[in-house]
Amino acid sequence: MTLSATGAEPAQPRDHRPVVAIIGGGVSGAATAFNLAQTGQSPAPDIIVFEPRESIGKGLAYDTAEPAHRINVPAARMSLLSDQPDQFLRWIEERAATAGDPDALRPDGNLFPQRSVFGDYINAMLQPLVANGTVRHNRSTVAHLRREGQRWSIIGHDGAQTLADIVVIATSHPPPVAPGRLQALLKDHPRFVPDPTKAGALDAIRPSDRVLVVGNGLTSADVIASLALKGHKGPITAVSRRGLRSRGHAPVPQEPLGDFLANPAFTARTLLKNIRSAIRQATSDGLTWHGVIDQVRAQGQALWQVLPLVERQRIVRHLRPYWDVHRFRVAPQVEAALDKAIAEGRLDILAGSVAASRVENHDIHCTLRLRRSPDTIEKTYDAVVVTTGPGHGGILASQPFLAELSENGYLELDPTGLGLSCTRNSEAIGPVAGVTPSLLIAGPLARGTFGELMGLPQVTDHAAFVASVIAGRLQAQAPKAVQNRL
Repeated sequence: MTLSATGAEPAQPRDHRPVVAIIGGGVSGAATAFNLAQTGQSPAPDIIVFEPRESIGKGLAYDTAEPAHRINVPAARMSLLSDQPDQFLRWIEERAATAGDPDALRPDGNLFPQRSVFGDYINAMLQPLVANGTVRHNRSTVAHLRREGQRWSIIGHDGAQTLADIVVIATSHPPPVAPGRLQALLKDHPRFVPDPTKAGALDAIRPSDRVLVVGNGLTSADVIASLALKGHKGPITAVSRRGLRSRGHAPVPQEPLGDFLANPAFTARTLLKNIRSAIRQATSDGLTWHGVIDQVRAQGQALWQVLPLVERQRIVRHLRPYWDVHRFRVAPQVEAALDKAIAEGRLDILAGSVAASRVENHDIHCTLRLRRSPDTIEKTYDAVVVTTGPGHGGILASQPFLAELSENGYLELDPTGLGLSCTRNSEAIGPVAGVTPSLLIAGPLARGTFGELMGLPQVTDHAAFVASVIAGRLQAQAPKAVQNRL
């Protein structure tokens, strides 16, 4: 490929219907395809979503049959369409989608359905587009992605080739990474669960097993709640470096509080000071911290942009764990399961790490080193579950086509360590190719550039933005006769 002096790819004559390939059919990929289909391009692009799952829109988060896995935001605030925030709730009501799930409706009137219901909703939104051919669902896993002239060659696991003009990477973060000593020691143990997101991952754990959960975020909470529903009664230790448990929702609904943009912070320390000050003010007004964090989340992308790179890195290094447990709140049903396990003495949450371990007759003996203490604890477990969160550092090695793009100089990790490097237009940045306008990043993998990009409103907004960038690019590259008609 030859790049211009500005790093842009040269224009090319168009005598074919443009092809846009979206790799990943979770919420990010589905929302990008949905929004691109609404742009009214002429000629309409051939939109192909590469997603090996049977349905588009579920992805890793919502392709789960576990009844304990619930959305962690009220259904009234979940929607594929930013201008219709209650669309998911109306979809549920029209179809009685939570019938048979009495726990979905909470005493305060909020609805927290199982996560699979939201996946069904996203898929239902895409199905008409798939049925009429506007969006094509290719169930291949992408094995290779290479530049061929001015187009991209996508090779599926079956060897079939697809040529595309624009490619969108909308895959998810890699699964959790077990600490090296545990991975090596337990890789063949029958009750070692390195990735609890896989279907049936917890089936091998017996009701009375002593369980060590490594990590203490949302996935850890899901694991503990799922085990409870399966009838597990054994003791559980949840250990993480800081011992921070994910928080629940406010006792009563609150509007976002504070304004962090009028006088924005330019350092991580100042931002933290401003947030703490706003929480103190909320407390004095008889409110909780929830509204303050909601406001930081709403203004998060703008706040992220004014921070120098070194300050973003400080936030990731020092403050991210605290942000995550307040920002990503557990559903009330999950919170109740954790509270019950603690009250019954079955759940112990520790701040520390696994210092040493050994296996004898399938018994897993662990030495736990406590945080800020010379003390250690000796514990014996029957099962170990890893819930340490996405393996951000392994993104480029997580899938063959990503590794290939990295090797060819099209991709690199964002310097914050949160995802892939990209421009403010979501165009991929690589160490050799520089900016590649025809290779875009959609969803959480663009988090390093855009900041707050994990919640559904931010994900769907970003997908709409990526779709608008693609639409603008296609219009600029369309034959002049077509542009004149537009």
